[in-house]
Amino acid sequence: MPELPEVQAVRRSLAGHLVGRAVRRVHLRRRDVVRGPRRPADLLAGRRIADLRRHGKQLAIVAEPQEDPERPCVCVHLGMSGSLRILPPGRAAAVDHAHLVWTLEDRQRLVFRDPRRFGGIWTFRDVDEMWTRRWSQMGPDALLMTPADLHARLARTRRCIKAALLDQNLIAGLGNIYVDELLHACGLHPLTVSHRIDRSQARRLVRSMRRLLDRATEAGGSTLRDYVDGTGQPGRFQNGHRVYGRAGERCQACGLSLSRIVVAGRTTVFCRSCQPAHD
Repeated sequence: MPELPEVQAVRRSLAGHLVGRAVRRVHLRRRDVVRGPRRPADLLAGRRIADLRRHGKQLAIVAEPQEDPERPCVCVHLGMSGSLRILPPGRAAAVDHAHLVWTLEDRQRLVFRDPRRFGGIWTFRDVDEMWTRRWSQMGPDALLMTPADLHARLARTRRCIKAALLDQNLIAGLGNIYVDELLHACGLHPLTVSHRIDRSQARRLVRSMRRLLDRATEAGGSTLRDYVDGTGQPGRFQNGHRVYGRAGERCQACGLSLSRIVVAGRTTVFCRSCQPAHD
């Protein structure tokens, strides 16, 4: 599943192709991927794109205002296998699982694909409605989380730290890859009870989280199967994973074999030496 760095890489790679350009046509090939009104105008047909925004793992395409003051927007959630790709004029759009195609004024096309259909698109009449009805239901973006806020949120739950950090209502943007990497960087066992995280540990979590996510974003994210950014470029950060997907291999910090357990239904890899359990 694309996590914060992958979605941020998609946003950056698409911005130069989309911002300032008008949407001429919208072809909705599968209606059930859109939640909300499905008219072409609701999907930005006839509108000029003003901005691409991101919160957590979700992306918003925001239109410029016209005669009316509203700035309609569509919110895109890539889910497990979704992608947003820009295609140059003349290049055929892949038919399989291409659920929605926007054609721009310069004949470029933006294609939303989602083979497993865990993602989707939501339409809103303006950004305020999107925030009220969707993004406000999530926790703060992981790059904007403060140590005090994280400490307060963790203090209210008795879940283990791995499960808490995966919860998009607590903090938006982290998934299995970056939670495993973050916990290793901070020396925290994935089963550590969240409310036992002290203020010093919360500060280290936030500091390490920002550093990790920034590095991953600059590397274009992690390509494990078929993830690519908006121009079709794969990520490179998977080459720097220290624990994720490396169960049974040597820990790069201490040399001990990395362990694998299941936490919150997710495969979890960690180092028993660098991330010791505490009673």
